[in-house]
Amino acid sequence: MYRSHTCGELNAQQIGKKVTLSGWVQKVRNKGFMIWVDLRDRYGLTQLIFDEERSSKELMDKAGSLAREFVIQVEGTVIERESKNPNIATGEIEVLVEDFKILNSSKTPPFTIEDDTDGGEDLRMKYRYLDIRRNPVKNKLMFRHQVGMKVRNYLSNEGFIEIETPYLIKSTPEGARDFVVPSRMNEGQFYALPQSPQTFKQLLMVGGMDKYFQIVKCFRDEDLRADRQPEFTQIDCEMAFVEQEDILNIFEGLTRHLLKEIKGVDVAEFPRMTYDEAMKKYGNDKPDIRFGMEFAELDDLAKNKGFNVFDQQELVVGIAVPGAAVYTRKEIDNLISWVKRPQVGANGLVWAKYNEDSSLKSSVDKFYSQEDLKAWAQATGAKPGDLILVMAGDAAKTRTQLSALRMHLGNELGLRKADEFAPLWVVDFPLLEWDEETERFHAMHHPFTSPKKEDFALLETEPGKVRANAYDLVLNGNEIGGGSIRIHDKETQSQMFKYLGFTPEEAKEQFGFLMDAFQYGAPPHGGIAFGFDRLVAILGGQESIRDFIAFPKNNSGRDVMIDAPAKLDAEQLSELHLQLKS
Repeated sequence: MYRSHTCGELNAQQIGKKVTLSGWVQKVRNKGFMIWVDLRDRYGLTQLIFDEERSSKELMDKAGSLAREFVIQVEGTVIERESKNPNIATGEIEVLVEDFKILNSSKTPPFTIEDDTDGGEDLRMKYRYLDIRRNPVKNKLMFRHQVGMKVRNYLSNEGFIEIETPYLIKSTPEGARDFVVPSRMNEGQFYALPQSPQTFKQLLMVGGMDKYFQIVKCFRDEDLRADRQPEFTQIDCEMAFVEQEDILNIFEGLTRHLLKEIKGVDVAEFPRMTYDEAMKKYGNDKPDIRFGMEFAELDDLAKNKGFNVFDQQELVVGIAVPGAAVYTRKEIDNLISWVKRPQVGANGLVWAKYNEDSSLKSSVDKFYSQEDLKAWAQATGAKPGDLILVMAGDAAKTRTQLSALRMHLGNELGLRKADEFAPLWVVDFPLLEWDEETERFHAMHHPFTSPKKEDFALLETEPGKVRANAYDLVLNGNEIGGGSIRIHDKETQSQMFKYLGFTPEEAKEQFGFLMDAFQYGAPPHGGIAFGFDRLVAILGGQESIRDFIAFPKNNSGRDVMIDAPAKLDAEQLSELHLQLKS
């Protein structure tokens, strides 16, 4: 066998024992008369020693040829280490090598395989298989496995059954673009990769499976940001004979279980907030409630005072930034520049300092008295020492812009602590949202989401006011899960397709299989899907998902390691009945 022990398990109890280890050379320190080699595997690091007093000249010469990342197998005796290292599990011992084999040599790696590496992100992505050897990446992948096991155990104990669904399916309109796969055996026809297993999990409920889950790959061909990937993983779940409250209770339980088991954190309360309340208080539907800075609408206090910038706008809204009255003019100007960036798109920012002596100084003193500004302070909840920041404009855009500023300040002021966890349910989403380009309504979630029973009559008269029987689970300002109670009868589903602009023929072509299934005793059902990559990253204390994925794509959707996507040769294109435009 290649090893009797791993590189992370030897300690003083094994002193005097003969062992065989295998792994990679982390580092070589050659003093001529003595050579130390740090040997690394997935489990840890063990120091090897070659000593000219105890080792043959042939062995010393052979050890002198070792370099970083050589793969070797060693045989030797565990001895007490003279200079102990309390920072590693094997720091009390070392192995006096009696013989070793070079299993594979290595080129000099393009960056150092250490916790603090000299490799930039692009270089490490190209050589991802080397990057995985580093503890920060290796540990994140092991952490992902740990979270996955906790999820599976919890759901299995709750009676859920893990069922695989197909990857080669039919393209259906679900919001984002599909990745499509040409069929060689069916000329001119294409599969699509699933954006989610939505229709299949509903069909499993029709099939009587009752409680389904799957940790599953999903695919969306959309423009990427730093925290998005074209292929991502969901914890996909569906339940039959349930109402919204049943689902919220089960998945509060899952989230509590993960926080307790993984982080040792007890969360007593999962507050609930309507979509409208979230947008009014925080400017987005996934607010981070670990800190304050709630929005205060200032229309009645700021308009009609002679300041045209406010008077002509739909909404004037502000926040109080705790302790920021000490900001210099340069620091405030930096905030103004930050909100004017194209990524935010604001026209500007009005400020007012609430000084410790209770006086107020603002950028609009010409138009507003001390009494006016104190009314702003009262509305925003500002206290002496705080900074009031105000934006104005189109209501929806301004809330989005102020939300971005609030999150930026939360990061700058250290208010978004990675070891604090604040879950939140956001409920009562709009069922439909208006699209200016197509001039019609689209489903905010997906076309199978059930409207609230009490709002159903509004579909004919005021469709924009209909609330969905939908819910999102937010954790630390990130949506980690979302779902809904589904439509489960053909008549209601047909009506929904009509409101979404489908003709009966289009609905039958796209979703006829589901409509047919609903005619055979479909039970009431609903579900939820967690973004597994993001959940793992948040539990791991980060917001970027990339390092928690073994082989991620870059922001252009490319795998620079294997150089994908790539062109097909003429023969493959011909087999697939494809011809490229020139």
